[in-house]
Amino acid sequence: MARIIESENCIRRMIKLSTDDILSVVREYQRYISKKPDYIQIRDVLENTVIYIPEDV
Repeated sequence: MARIIESENCIRRMIKLSTDDILSVVREYQRYISKKPDYIQIRDVLENTVIYIPEDV
């Protein structure tokens, strides 16, 4: 599970990812780009893709 780490100034939160979280993101990335032949198309797909990471509460 991902864990959100609050910063002192609360401008931006940090998210600590476990090994399983990283592998999950990579797997989703590979699934989204598997049939995209070039960099521009990959960027276009990923800009419109939301990948959710469960938060440890």
